[in-house]
Amino acid sequence: MKKVADVLDRKYPQFNTVLPDCLVSDALYQMSCENVDFLIVLEDEKLLGILSDHDIATKVLFAPKPLNQTHVREFMSSPFPIVSENDSIQHCMQIAERYHAQHIVVYDCFSFKGVVTMHDLMTYALNIRAGVLEQEESFQWNY
Repeated sequence: MKKVADVLDRKYPQFNTVLPDCLVSDALYQMSCENVDFLIVLEDEKLLGILSDHDIATKVLFAPKPLNQTHVREFMSSPFPIVSENDSIQHCMQIAERYHAQHIVVYDCFSFKGVVTMHDLMTYALNIRAGVLEQEESFQWNY
């Protein structure tokens, strides 16, 4: 059975982090430059939350303060569902479905390992399925 650690291994190292006191306008610029749809909010190597494009679209745009006067801490999402590296991908998908979460935080004991998104899980599952289909369809067509 495939584990969450397998999904994390296929991802690039997650450097898309931001400090909680950063301005949302700067965070949005960083997201654009790094071509990501979320930033991991860390302070002293401790996970505080996640700022996603959805957070910006739903919370920040309706806030009375402009983006260049709003801090990430005010609009980040927290808490999140947590899974272990040793949990199965199926379990991780069930947790995401139960909590309607797009981002699932991965820990190994008390050590933060990264964030897995529903997109990551779906891509991994489809790649596994594609490999199975290629093996099943390896026969010759006779016309």
